[in-house]
Amino acid sequence: MRYDEAFANAKHIPGGADYPPRWAAAAADFRQALGARARLGLRYGPAAAGWFDLFLPEDDPTGLMVFIHGGYWRAFGPRDFSHLAAGALARGWACAMPAYTLAPSARIGAMTQEIAAALAAAADVVAGPLAITGHSAGGHLAARMACAGVALAGDLAGRIARVVPVSPLTLLDPLRETAMNADLRLDAAEARAESSALLARRPGTPVQVWVGGAERPVFLDQARRLGNAWACPVTIDPGRHHFDVVEGLERAGSPLIAALLG
Repeated sequence: MRYDEAFANAKHIPGGADYPPRWAAAAADFRQALGARARLGLRYGPAAAGWFDLFLPEDDPTGLMVFIHGGYWRAFGPRDFSHLAAGALARGWACAMPAYTLAPSARIGAMTQEIAAALAAAADVVAGPLAITGHSAGGHLAARMACAGVALAGDLAGRIARVVPVSPLTLLDPLRETAMNADLRLDAAEARAESSALLARRPGTPVQVWVGGAERPVFLDQARRLGNAWACPVTIDPGRHHFDVVEGLERAGSPLIAALLG
């Protein structure tokens, strides 16, 4: 397919295949160490994947960070990335990590609606400002929460302090020309409707796009497209590739955490 190579990540990263098991091991260790401050499997919806994990700091939370996992909408889950909550917790923020129904069981538009529901449920548990981030396909879903056309419950939109999509997919039409589309089932209408770079940003929602400087060219392009469309900053993290660009979320003092939490 025309774009398969453009969106391939692991084969272009040294030791790329080693990252997923390493993530899963670090995530399991993090949850175990957190003990009762890891509240697992909280429900937000009726689907099997309608749950989120919530990680709490030692004291009352300053606010809530939401991290949405990637995997081209087809793979992984929040418990592969629990350890990425560490930086937020060290800053006194809680962190929610929602699951969502993966393709081919769900279309991308349905995933967007699930994340909006998860956001509302998590925000009911933790008061204060919201900071939303996600990686790759999760970056797409994070950016969708900043789109004017996505309805958010109650005063949720007004609580969003910052959205930082990391290596987001923002123009989905090229994915129709990949083998992945056998699962994604994107057609022209849905690709446009789910492409944040073609949609209006919700007024008053601050956004900063983050992408690794050593990523595949298509990810750099997609990040810049969103930045141009929304007139928002795009930070290119020097030397970071698609798999290590999110590691800053583990450190309270990292530039990525500073962009997200202030």
